[in-house]
Amino acid sequence: MDLIEQLQWRYATKKMDPSRPVPEATVDRIVEAARLAPTASGLQPFELVLVTNPELRGRLRTAANNQSQLVDGSHVLVFAAWDDYTPERITRFFELTAHERGGMTEALEAYRKRLVDSLPPRGADVNFAHTAKQAYIALGFALTAAAVEQVDATPMEGFDPAAVDALLGLRERGLRSVALLVLGHRDADGDWLLKQKKVRRPREAFVTELR
Repeated sequence: MDLIEQLQWRYATKKMDPSRPVPEATVDRIVEAARLAPTASGLQPFELVLVTNPELRGRLRTAANNQSQLVDGSHVLVFAAWDDYTPERITRFFELTAHERGGMTEALEAYRKRLVDSLPPRGADVNFAHTAKQAYIALGFALTAAAVEQVDATPMEGFDPAAVDALLGLRERGLRSVALLVLGHRDADGDWLLKQKKVRRPREAFVTELR
């Protein structure tokens, strides 16, 4: 399977077929791709909330400008970023790393201390902007994985974050929603965008080469 061909195949699906749910094993692979995405210092400063409950997806639709994909697709991934970097969150990551790699080394502890000393003092607004960017890296990985799996995926920013946060209880967990990703299969007869040509700027207008 050619990756570029699959990326040509994918598009932001506007109408999904509710009779064709995505198999759980396929969703698991897409989620795993997001989990394996690179992040700054490996901190993974975000979480995924996987929503399949029909009633809850209907309430998400209300919070997302009535976009029908949220109920016609079968799975919704909510990318929820940390609201701040804290010493506790940073330390938990390094404790996990030490556990997985056979113990806390002097170099690992020095790195932990450097992050604890430098990230939290920047303030919650700066740090949330950074954690949200990290979540978007994982969103890109999930979109690519969905294309490889031939699963239609619609990323969404057009929603009320406060409403989604309240609906999912995110703020109480120190999280804030930054993007939604609906997984499903296209409705070939009902989606106006399906037969439209994919339009991107040509390479010469997109890439500056410095040789």
